[in-house]
Amino acid sequence: MMEGVPDVHLRYWAGARAAAGTAEETLHAATVRDALAQARAGRGEHFARVVEACSLLVDGLAAHEADLDRPLTGAVAVEVLPPFAGGARSFRQVPPTLC
Repeated sequence: MMEGVPDVHLRYWAGARAAAGTAEETLHAATVRDALAQARAGRGEHFARVVEACSLLVDGLAAHEADLDRPLTGAVAVEVLPPFAGGARSFRQVPPTLC
């Protein structure tokens, strides 16, 4: 962990893994949303669309929109699950090109 900034371990599944070009990565961020923004940096629009369609588990619990902005007090593991891997954010419509 960087001084005062928690580790966020992102684990990508199925199509999210393909779009990320890696199975996992660890970033340093104050919130899950900040970590996702860092992960998007330097990757194309396709990756951003895939992540937008995914559901997220933070330390094994389903993350909702408000959870993404909660300040982290320690390291967390985030599972990035595309719709066909068991995930789809219920508050967003999944584009058919991602299925």
